[in-house]
Amino acid sequence: MARRLRILTWHVHGNYLYNLTQVPHDFYLVTDPQRSPGRVGRVGSLPWGGHVHEAPVDRIADMPFDVVLYQHRTAWEEDRLRWLSSAQQQLPRVYLEHDPPQKHPTDTLHRVQDPGALLVHCTHFNALMWHNGVTPWRVVEHGVKPLGQDHYHGELAQGLVVINHLERRGRRLGLDLYRQMLEQVPLSLVGMGSETLPGGLGEQSQQSLPGFMASHRFFFHPVRYTSLGLALIEAMLVGQPVVGLATTELATVIRSGDNGFIDNRPSALADAMRQLLRDPGLARQWGERGRVLARERFGIDRFVADWMHIFHEVTT
Repeated sequence: MARRLRILTWHVHGNYLYNLTQVPHDFYLVTDPQRSPGRVGRVGSLPWGGHVHEAPVDRIADMPFDVVLYQHRTAWEEDRLRWLSSAQQQLPRVYLEHDPPQKHPTDTLHRVQDPGALLVHCTHFNALMWHNGVTPWRVVEHGVKPLGQDHYHGELAQGLVVINHLERRGRRLGLDLYRQMLEQVPLSLVGMGSETLPGGLGEQSQQSLPGFMASHRFFFHPVRYTSLGLALIEAMLVGQPVVGLATTELATVIRSGDNGFIDNRPSALADAMRQLLRDPGLARQWGERGRVLARERFGIDRFVADWMHIFHEVTT
């Protein structure tokens, strides 16, 4: 049986961290007095387990850890050098990269250039696009533990878009496509800052979001270039059919006309959404097939096993 590890990490994406902490090790989340981004600890309403602890920055250097799991640039370039002791900086180290490169899509050298570290990507697309350089890398695809028992019924003849700060993030996340589709089909938008846009309903808690998904006829994903969103996987696990762009990792997940619909023509996306609004039975069929795929590919047991393998690899 693998020994229980003490893992120092940062709170970057709450839902991802919640799923990651299903791994049976002890997790210590960096905190500072200001609870600044990435150093917020056990924040929010997620049901953190008793094995998830906080690590105040002024105590980190004196705390015992077995692995350091970095999750964002500030942690690697600033916190590592400022708060960790020299010995802790040499511990087994993993950098979890949540996104594809934001500068040049194919020629951006990853910031972590360390043959002694391990770089972990969330999708095969991300790993393909990053120039990983000298750092060894692996892919651990998302895994999701459902927060409730909601199941799709789609009685509300509207689509649902789930994106935080869409207005601020612009074209890359599909702001223009959202506005364009909103003129053709009824859509609701939820996420932080969404109330500033037409159709925006504000932020929803992680626990209430599956119910929103279950009630809306389809999930619309207007994102051009990102990692595979956890909200999209959560929608599939509820049984909500997905309509989105045939880009990034989503092109390997959705099979058009079988378990959802993807295309790069806005007119084709609008036609598919109108078809789902007219035909609730078709929406249920696509959604159920998507749910089967999501349970097989993005189940929490596979995710936990993959991370157990990663932590075993870097500590032996």
